[in-house]
Amino acid sequence: MVVEPANNDITSKLKQVLILFLEGFREACCLHRVVFFCFRSKKLSIRTAQCFILNGFIYLGSIFILKSLVIPTLEWILPNQCQQFGSQDSCSYGGILKFYSFLHRGLVQVFYMLWFYPLNLLSLVLSNMWYTDIAKHAYVAMGRAEPSSKQEADGAQNLAHADKPAGLGGIMIGFGEMVFSMLLLNFFFLEVYAVDYIPYVGKMISFLLFSWMYAYYCFEYKWSLAEVSLEKRLDFFESNWAFFAGFGCPCVLPVLFYSRLVSGGVVAVLFPLFVLTATGSESDQVIYRQRRKWMGAGLGRLPIFYAADRFSLWVLSLFREAPQGRGEEKEL
Repeated sequence: MVVEPANNDITSKLKQVLILFLEGFREACCLHRVVFFCFRSKKLSIRTAQCFILNGFIYLGSIFILKSLVIPTLEWILPNQCQQFGSQDSCSYGGILKFYSFLHRGLVQVFYMLWFYPLNLLSLVLSNMWYTDIAKHAYVAMGRAEPSSKQEADGAQNLAHADKPAGLGGIMIGFGEMVFSMLLLNFFFLEVYAVDYIPYVGKMISFLLFSWMYAYYCFEYKWSLAEVSLEKRLDFFESNWAFFAGFGCPCVLPVLFYSRLVSGGVVAVLFPLFVLTATGSESDQVIYRQRRKWMGAGLGRLPIFYAADRFSLWVLSLFREAPQGRGEEKEL
């Protein structure tokens, strides 16, 4: 008799996690918003097309040419197997084969050094600039040229502006939040890759962290344009972790099916689409509707960024005498 309520409570929580995860997944897959935004903004259409051409046609096309044309051609010109010499004492050609193998690898590395690595860097820089433009144009296309401080009715999650002083004080707070946010996300990115090396469960945990990371990136553009404080962004994100895990999942699915090199290009092609779906998403309303069904009960806050937060504060403490916690970063 005592165990039953506990089991019911666990079952209810698992049900909430699944429902919020599926709601986030569904919100991410609302790709009709991309058509809506592109139809309303010519500049947005151009930026989205540029991302597709650079990351899809040029970057992924270069990988395709390397694997299907360059490497097979080098293997044909520079054989690296003894059997290709067609004689019993072909191993006497071992020195030549080693030279061929060395030359083969060297030419492939030259291709990477002179074309692929510079292209990867160019794609990273231009894509990040274009993602910001895409989010801005989508925000304007929604009729929100000016930041909105509208609060949802009936106690929905409030993501309105933080109270910032005007003038230089507000600028300094904004700059401090930007610096802290950059440190936080970079440390979280390193954490994702480090977790990947944990035996057995590392891949699964890394995929989950990747999903949260990309979901945060997608929504950060919208929250930044709406002037939502960093403290409120993190609080809302960590308090609704199941929803954002579902939202980020479709964006990072290519990681499961392709190599890291190819999956990076595929994610770069898909990312602007999910930025647009995040910009058009009313995530707070979706989450609040579910909470109303559960009589306002939530899942509780999950400290997703705890380790990254600690490392960020440690780095800041190297430049300051008195490090501050997450709740105090708006004084940076």
